[in-house]
Amino acid sequence: QVQLVESGGGLVQAGGSLRLSCAASGRTFVTYSMGWFRQAPGKEREFVATISWRVGSTFYADSVKGRFTISRDNAKNTVYLQMNSLKPEDTAVYYCAAKVGDYSPFAREYDYWGQGTQVTVSS
Repeated sequence: QVQLVESGGGLVQAGGSLRLSCAASGRTFVTYSMGWFRQAPGKEREFVATISWRVGSTFYADSVKGRFTISRDNAKNTVYLQMNSLKPEDTAVYYCAAKVGDYSPFAREYDYWGQGTQVTVSS
């Protein structure tokens, strides 16, 4: 069992930055690939970024590539999402998720989810 707790969301102006954190419980964090997803009002949950457990390989949605960076600190059982050059269309609830095995952009493959943190980008 893995419990995930996100933090770091808030209100920021367009062009600004935020760093989201996701703290995981459990001693086997290092064996889970992690992902960030987001859901805007009235829209489906969408993939943002993912990082593998094995060698830290990463993969991003085209909409955030070059602006967002996912990273992990296995010693702290934490995954991060550094978000730069934020746009109003990045406004959403951001969720972190964990899965056994290789990283994936597909939400259905993730086993554990956090409660989400709100990110609001004003224009």
